Amino acid sequence: MCASTLNRKGISLIEVCVALFLLGMGIFALISLQPSAWRLSGKSDSLGRASGILLAQLQAAEAKIMNPDIALPANDRSTVYPGGQSTAKRGDMPFPVSTTITDLGNNTWQVTVRVTWPGNTTGIRQSMIVSRQPSFAQ
Repeated sequence: MCASTLNRKGISLIEVCVALFLLGMGIFALISLQPSAWRLSGKSDSLGRASGILLAQLQAAEAKIMNPDIALPANDRSTVYPGGQSTAKRGDMPFPVSTTITDLGNNTWQVTVRVTWPGNTTGIRQSMIVSRQPSFAQ
């Protein structure tokens, strides 16, 4: 009897059903993760674009403050589009930008830039301290 069970070859119908069931469960698990993957991908894209805009705004304000020949920029609220245009192109999302410049005295200023986007009212914020540099005069 032991020899006859060892000589059987092939796969039984029960084994095929179990394998198909496990494969189906794995596919359904992957499909259920898809909506959250799309949502996180969108958040990641928005955050990446906002951080690029934030860095550009900080650098622009820093360059203006460092040059003593240029008047200090005023506090600003504007909308920036990732395409770099002044108006939205198809598919562009508006990024409201708030730039605040605070005089700290002793020829130094604190620049704070905050960038938000639709669906995120908190956004991201970064500050830096900048001083005038006579060597940057034109």
